[in-house]
Amino acid sequence: MPIDTLYPTPPLLRTHALSVGDGHVLQVQEYGAADGIAAAVLHGGPGSGSSPLLRRFFDPARYRAICIDQRGAGASRPEGATEHNTTADLLEDLRRVREHLGLAHWLVVGGSWGATLAVAHAAAEPEAVAGLLLRASFLARREDIEWFFQGAATEQPHAWQRFAAAAPVASRDALLPWFATTLASGEPGPCAAAALAWWQWEQTLASGAVPGTQPSGDALAALVARYRIQSHYLLHDCWLTTPTLLERCEAVPPVPTLLLHGDADRVCRPEGARALARRLPRARLQWIAGAGHDPLHPGMASAMVAALDRFAAQGDFVGPA
Repeated sequence: MPIDTLYPTPPLLRTHALSVGDGHVLQVQEYGAADGIAAAVLHGGPGSGSSPLLRRFFDPARYRAICIDQRGAGASRPEGATEHNTTADLLEDLRRVREHLGLAHWLVVGGSWGATLAVAHAAAEPEAVAGLLLRASFLARREDIEWFFQGAATEQPHAWQRFAAAAPVASRDALLPWFATTLASGEPGPCAAAALAWWQWEQTLASGAVPGTQPSGDALAALVARYRIQSHYLLHDCWLTTPTLLERCEAVPPVPTLLLHGDADRVCRPEGARALARRLPRARLQWIAGAGHDPLHPGMASAMVAALDRFAAQGDFVGPA
């Protein structure tokens, strides 16, 4: 883990419990400098919640990092809730958060699903976005979703067999519906088993190695909530079919845009990043050699820090910091 590459843990400025309707209350935390560059930090998943390490990409003297736990994720409540939880809801939540904080615009930084949401947000509110930093972009196409559950078996056949073995034989040709139904059931034993199988497959595909110690206790409960939301989104193609994410790029403003993508990413394949870069105005695509999907791969972490330093210095991602 490239801890030396990252900035020290930034100071917490304030925490907000923001009611957004339908029983959902978002946790929003601000870190860094009160007068710094406002940056919306969009976590992945969907359902993952904000990671403490991701806020360390930001120089705490120059940035005001706004970390938003999306509906049902992280410390937002109710945990793991899928009712009134769609992409349209999350986009409306971003508007509410920005207006609650009194911001006319912000830099938007997202990884994986967070990159998806960042592009959709920029298309929905182009005037609100000062720049886009997108890591390991996910397009939420049916082919991207099917790759994770079925197609990637060719990359890690033994690991995929362990993953698929969590489901009955009759469901192994269509794993996503089985996982979504099981995780929505609320039955502790089956939910835990399904979440562990998913986590192990995801970790193996991301890093190429089978993970060691498995999560338990509160960490396992958080995984169940995370994958309940994620399966809910993926089962519905993340509500990004009409129009698709690539089609929405036509409405994205011509702001500084940088895509960082590992050339060994097997969760969000490089082809998706190429397709997105072709459609986004002012987009620059930078490959991270040897990086998979891990945001803390040394090359990826260094590239994220360098990109944010450049933006803080000159309002763009091109050129020296």
